[in-house]
Amino acid sequence: MRSIAIALVTMLAAACGAPSPPVTLRGDWPPEVRDYDEVVRDLTRATVLHAQYQEVLELSATLKTPEWFAARAIKDAETRGLVEPARSQRLVQAQADAAGPYEVELLVTTWDRRENDLNRGKKSVWRVVLIDDAGNEIEPIEILKDKRPAFTIRAEFPALGDFATAYVARFPRARAVLGPSVKQVRLRMTSPRGGVEVAWAAPP
Repeated sequence: MRSIAIALVTMLAAACGAPSPPVTLRGDWPPEVRDYDEVVRDLTRATVLHAQYQEVLELSATLKTPEWFAARAIKDAETRGLVEPARSQRLVQAQADAAGPYEVELLVTTWDRRENDLNRGKKSVWRVVLIDDAGNEIEPIEILKDKRPAFTIRAEFPALGDFATAYVARFPRARAVLGPSVKQVRLRMTSPRGGVEVAWAAPP
């Protein structure tokens, strides 16, 4: 536990040097949609875990808020050249997706490739949880490998490195992770080697 605490303190201290932009955590569909590249940049957090002078883990996490689903749907519609009614149908589908389980895209690189095993559930080296505004830990419903081609994933998540594995982590809506009064959402990854935490904060 001491190693986890030290790693978390180190990560948080580093974060203070480069503050992340505030993001909308209201959980409602945006009245206006910004450019996808801006949205994914603002919703992406990154951190690194070191242990014994060695990099153990590199993590990039993108919280998929309704704004992300909306921006991605519009980008997809423009890329595919969709016109009405197909364009509107794509947005309706995006709203339905946003109403489902909370999702976080995880781009994970580990020094020991055997430890890049988030899709093994309880058998994974790593424990992944969301932490809501009240401090409650929320276990994932599932963490699945994003099996799309690397160039497709990188088009959506530019932080994908050459040695990273992409995962989609889904969390239940039993607790209000997003909502009008939510000020912060956190994601924590821990293992016997230590842990990291990233956070998304709403505007003050």
